[in-house]
Amino acid sequence: MDKFPELVFSGVQPTGNLHLGNYLGAITKFVDLQKTHDCIYCVVDLHAITVPQKPAELTSNIREVTAAFIAAGIDPKKNIIFNQSQVAEHAELAWVFNCIARIGWLNRMTQFKEKAGKDRENASVGLYAYPTLMAADILIYRATHVPVGEDQKQHLELARDIAQKFNNDFADSIQSTSGRDAFFPLPEPLIQGPATRVMSLRDGTKKMSKSDPSDYSRLNLTDEADSIAQKVRKAKTDPEPLPSELAGLAKRPEAENLVGIYAALNQQTKQEVLTDFGGGNFSSFKSALVDLAVAKLGPIGTEMKRLHADQAYIDSVLASGAARAKVLAARTMQDVKDIVGFIR
Repeated sequence: MDKFPELVFSGVQPTGNLHLGNYLGAITKFVDLQKTHDCIYCVVDLHAITVPQKPAELTSNIREVTAAFIAAGIDPKKNIIFNQSQVAEHAELAWVFNCIARIGWLNRMTQFKEKAGKDRENASVGLYAYPTLMAADILIYRATHVPVGEDQKQHLELARDIAQKFNNDFADSIQSTSGRDAFFPLPEPLIQGPATRVMSLRDGTKKMSKSDPSDYSRLNLTDEADSIAQKVRKAKTDPEPLPSELAGLAKRPEAENLVGIYAALNQQTKQEVLTDFGGGNFSSFKSALVDLAVAKLGPIGTEMKRLHADQAYIDSVLASGAARAKVLAARTMQDVKDIVGFIR
C-alpha cells in the first residue's frame, strides 16, 4: 500500500445547543490534535438534513458550531474550518461511492436502524446513504486519520471498505493515470486515550443529550455561571459519601459521572479526584465542581456568544476554509474522474 501524508479529518453536525458532552467528548480533543497534526474540521450540514431541519435554525447552528471551535481554541488559520455544503465535491464523490458501496454493507449499519426506528419505509434515502457521504467527506481529502466515537466506528469501517473496493476495482486505471498502487488511503481511527463519556445530570445511565426535555440534564456551553451552579447543585446523587477508591464507584452511576466530569475538566484521573475528595459529602464536592466548571466553561461560553453575534466574521472563516478545502477536494475529484473514465 502506498504511503499517504498524515491528515486528520473530523466532522461535527450542526445540531445546536452544544453541551459539556460535546466539549469533553470531541472539541477538547480537536484542540489537542492541531498541535500534532494537519487537521480539517468540517461542520457537516449536508448530514444534518438527513432529518428535517428548520432553515433559520440550521443557519444559526452552523455558525454556533464554528464559534464553539474557535472559542475552545481551534486556530482557523492553522487548520481548515468550513461547512460541508460549500464544497460540492463532497456530494459528487458520494455519488461515485454510492455506486461502489453494496446494499448489503449499508443494511448492516446499526445507526440507521436506530435513527429510522420502526418506520424505516418512511425514512429518507439520505439517512440510509449517510455512511457513503461520510466516506466521501474523509476520502475527498485522502485523510489518513479520523477521531471517532463508538457510534461512528462502523461508519469508518465502511469508509475503509469503500476505499479498498475503489482501489481494487480501478487498480489498472489508478496505475496508468497516477502510477500508484492505491488511490485512496484506508483511514484509521484516531484513539486519544479513554473517551470522556458524559452522562445526564439527572440520570447517570443515559448520555448527556440536547434532546432530553429537561435542561437540568446538561450543562450547555453557553450557560451563565448561575445556571451552571444551579444545575450542578441539583444534579442527582446518592446518599453515600464519595469513595476513596475507584472500585467504590461501581453501581453508582451518578457519582461516577460527576467524578468523571471533574477529572476531565481538571485534566486528572478519577482516582486523583477521589484521593482529594474521598470520604467527603457531595455538597462540598459539588461546590468545588461548580467553581471548576464556571472557570473552564465560562470564558468559552462568553467567547462563543461574542463570535456567534459577529456573523460576518464567522461567515468569513467558513468561506476562507471552504476555499482552502476546495483546492484539495477538486484535485482529488479530477483524479477520480480520470480513473473512473469520465471526460472532463
